Amino acid sequence: MIERTPGALRRLHEVGAFALDMDGTVYLGARVLPGAHDFVSRCRRDGIPFAMLTNNSSKSRREYGEKLARMGLDVGEDGVMTSGEATIRYLHREHPGRRVYLVATPSYEAEVREGGVPLAAGRSDADVAVLAFDTGLTFDKLVVLCDLVRDGKPFIATHPDFNCPVDGGYIPDVGSFLALVQASTGRRPDVIIGKPGRMMVAALCERWNLPAERIAYVGDRLYTDIAMAADSGMLGILVLSGETSLADLEGSPHQPDLVIDGLAELVELLGQRA
Repeated sequence: MIERTPGALRRLHEVGAFALDMDGTVYLGARVLPGAHDFVSRCRRDGIPFAMLTNNSSKSRREYGEKLARMGLDVGEDGVMTSGEATIRYLHREHPGRRVYLVATPSYEAEVREGGVPLAAGRSDADVAVLAFDTGLTFDKLVVLCDLVRDGKPFIATHPDFNCPVDGGYIPDVGSFLALVQASTGRRPDVIIGKPGRMMVAALCERWNLPAERIAYVGDRLYTDIAMAADSGMLGILVLSGETSLADLEGSPHQPDLVIDGLAELVELLGQRA
């Protein structure tokens, strides 16, 4: 463990909840990383809420919970936070009752309906435009979306990622769709919800009724995970089990509060809580 910010270890022992990146932190490919099971058990034993975060809004929280269960991590829906859930919370907070034209997969559309957000059928009855990661994106959907953006309707994107990693490479993600919309309309989204944006943090704070300073964020990427923690005031914990090495810290504008090898070391540190 390397404490890069004075008092970081003390803050770790006082946090009220944990948010975690998934790939590179909890698992790597199809392999659950050491300490992940023990971390879940420790949090449940101590009554500490936690959520595993993803920007991918093509699937519902339930589907992510099922995926983790197949890997042996039975965290349920409450153990997951997606940019999709954060978007639903944002819509209720900032655009309550307004009809949303949603570009999304059927899975996420169902979650939005279940979340109580009214959906528009098309351009004529839409108040807000929302672009999620739609793996069934059609030209007709793009036409309506671009029309609404040109009309000046509030325009929200679930997350900024340009590509989504899949077996064998990458597929275009929301950031790529946004580049197309901007080329056609001249507009960028008014709000992008997912990591490393502050709206993702706001959703966590709302879910747990905690200030950001009482939440620890654990991740393996400096430019998204640690950047979001530093920007919001969360305790930023870098794990060296994924993308980042110690050498990468030199000269990086995004610095963690704590550096640990992985979740197994975090479990050991949590065992020192009073």
